[in-house]
Amino acid sequence: MAAQNGHGDSGGDAVPQPPPQSPNYQLKFTLNGHLKAVSSIKFSPDGLWLASASADKMIKIWGSQDGKFERTISGHKQGISDVAWSEDSKLLVSASDDKTLRVWEASTGKCLKTLKGHTNYVFCCNFNPQGNLILSGSFDESVRIWDVKTGKCMKVLPAHSDPVSAVNFNRDGSLIVSSSFDGLCRIWDAATGQCLKTLIDDDNTPVAYVKFSPNGKYLLAATLDSALKLWDYSKGKCLKTYTGHKNNKYCIFSNFSVTGGKWIVSGSEDNMIYIWNLQTREVVQKLAGHTDVVLCTACHPSQNIIASGSLEEDKTVKIWKSDV
Repeated sequence: MAAQNGHGDSGGDAVPQPPPQSPNYQLKFTLNGHLKAVSSIKFSPDGLWLASASADKMIKIWGSQDGKFERTISGHKQGISDVAWSEDSKLLVSASDDKTLRVWEASTGKCLKTLKGHTNYVFCCNFNPQGNLILSGSFDESVRIWDVKTGKCMKVLPAHSDPVSAVNFNRDGSLIVSSSFDGLCRIWDAATGQCLKTLIDDDNTPVAYVKFSPNGKYLLAATLDSALKLWDYSKGKCLKTYTGHKNNKYCIFSNFSVTGGKWIVSGSEDNMIYIWNLQTREVVQKLAGHTDVVLCTACHPSQNIIASGSLEEDKTVKIWKSDV
């Protein structure tokens, strides 16, 4: 069918390919080194590195392409629940059960700042896109905003009535989203600290994770009834629900994969990684290989690469690659 819709061949341009129906992720590397559960993994925004954090109090840096071990960063007194990169890929922030966050220079592993103020475990953290603020959420039920340069706490948001499971900035840094075991997702004005909107589902199921979509228009929220939901937060409306995985107990990270096809990616308590077609909500691939709950997954910023990390019985980080 050369002349689609009656149009002839337009100057020999390649015919636009339909979006791929499913990816073909395959295991490329298994990274050993952590002594306890892997709690969080993140690719650097420049795509060169993968950072993994663990209950063993350590952060490890690996090459994103070959999985080559680069360095261990240590200093926290207790286990680490989250790690995040600054947009320029130069700094890392980590959130620990020792009630502090630490800011690290990624290239040397030097601790630049220790952020003190939370009164219970710090569970989640992120930089804003500009790289001047850090966001944290804690079992003390608050969200804090910190100044990176001074290490001072700028704002404390009395965010939730249960532990805060995730915190995330939107792509221009103007909005913050937080989620909690109290069943709420809340959107905040980053400049003023005002709560702009509260998203609540019918049954108040604990929210284990939330993040903004890459374009900033939607939220992806994981609830402990084994469901992922895509929200149009300006309308306060749930657009799509993704199911099939198992998530009743742990705060499992989920992701938008947009480098090839448009997928949703999540770990699962059945030791698998699930990949859904964002539009059709179908499970298009399940990745087997881990031997314990897959707590964390991350998608490479420019290539079709997924990294995953697993709990105590496994302790490995795995790197998976796809053609589409």
